[in-house]
Amino acid sequence: MTEATVTAPAILFVDDEATAIKYFERAIGSLAPVATAGSVEEGKRVLDRHADSLLVLVSDQRMPGAYGNELLTYARERYPEVVRILTTAYSELEHTVEAVNQGQIHRYIQKPWEISSLRMELKQALDLARLRQEHAALMRDKLTVRQRQTAGQRIAAWYALCAGLLEDEQPVPVEAYLRGAELAGVQVHEESWLLLDFADLEAAEADRNAGLVRSVREQLAALEQRAPGAAPTAIGELLAQGPCSAALQPTADGCVIVDPRLLAEHLEGSTGRPASAAHAGWIAGLLWLTRRGATLEMYNRENVIGGRLVQAPAATDAAQLAAWIEKF
Repeated sequence: MTEATVTAPAILFVDDEATAIKYFERAIGSLAPVATAGSVEEGKRVLDRHADSLLVLVSDQRMPGAYGNELLTYARERYPEVVRILTTAYSELEHTVEAVNQGQIHRYIQKPWEISSLRMELKQALDLARLRQEHAALMRDKLTVRQRQTAGQRIAAWYALCAGLLEDEQPVPVEAYLRGAELAGVQVHEESWLLLDFADLEAAEADRNAGLVRSVREQLAALEQRAPGAAPTAIGELLAQGPCSAALQPTADGCVIVDPRLLAEHLEGSTGRPASAAHAGWIAGLLWLTRRGATLEMYNRENVIGGRLVQAPAATDAAQLAAWIEKF
């Protein structure tokens, strides 16, 4: 069957020879729905169109305009979960070896085909693709849980950092910091969970948190030294004069955020990447305000995020902090 008539194809076969396409459909059509294409470029289009359902890509090597290797590379880079098979005549074996060495294919099938072997190869490829899908789904679930755990742990580490730099009666600026991060949108970086084992990951997180503590402490001390007697209304100008200068603009009653990433960096950054001086400066500014009985009420007005100077609220209790953690 042609690509246009297939509903949710599981196999894509690409070959410029009409007889090969017809033979393949007859041999494999009973195993799974098949889509076909007559060139590398058409194959790319069909692959993109049916990426959600395709499990296996089978491509001839020698076709007008481009080799099958190009299509296999395209599939590997964009849809690595699709099982890739190259079919070729013996005279084109050199290109097949190249494809194998570059990791582009699961296996190759030499032409002319033997129908029972072809069916067996495709059945195994479908089984492998389904196993990959199941594994990918499990990994996604695992990463989702791990990302939520990481966000919660980072909030807890941030809370401990702030509490350690404030007096007992001074409330941690939970609402200002986490509301700002929520408005900016938090997307916890995920690659590290795949590259590091648990012990390495926890060690890297601890080192990252320690670096943030040092940076915030230094910047808070610098703020106090620079403006020891300043009123809370000076917060916008003070932040604009420090490492946050490129990310915000002062206003009469606070500041407007030019770069929203300033607000969420600690929560969403890569484990191996320390929070920036600008983000540490933002936290230091909130603590500087807290010491003076004030905070910033974060808002989003017509897609502009900003902070308005208000009186600091009462301390956040455990239930309120847990509710905030649940949001991330």
